[in-house]
Amino acid sequence: MDKPRKSMEEVIRTDGRYPPEAYAFLHEGLRRAVREVYGEKTAIGQKHVSGQQICRAMRDLAIELWGMLARTVLAKWNVNATIDFGNMVYLLIEHDYFRKDEADSIEDFRDVYDFVEAFSVVEEFEIKE
Repeated sequence: MDKPRKSMEEVIRTDGRYPPEAYAFLHEGLRRAVREVYGEKTAIGQKHVSGQQICRAMRDLAIELWGMLARTVLAKWNVNATIDFGNMVYLLIEHDYFRKDEADSIEDFRDVYDFVEAFSVVEEFEIKE
């Protein structure tokens, strides 16, 4: 008899490396990556995006949401490098919540960019006289 599949929340909490909030952010980043590659009206589960595309979308979303605090927020969730995005994706693949192509690898997420450089956002302030 097949064992019932764990809920996504149970999988995330049992794994324990990253909090549920990090996975909610991952979902938004994945949605953004799909829209950037395939267009605004594309459903998230219908199209494939690469690890690099996911990482770039996650970076852009983090900067958009948190600006200079992006790296701090991600670090609070134990996300300190692009491989952490890969760890989250592959945990969900392992438990049949996400799918991958044969050519996909967790290595696609390794060192896509350096967090220190990527999140060193310099905001320009307009001086009004």
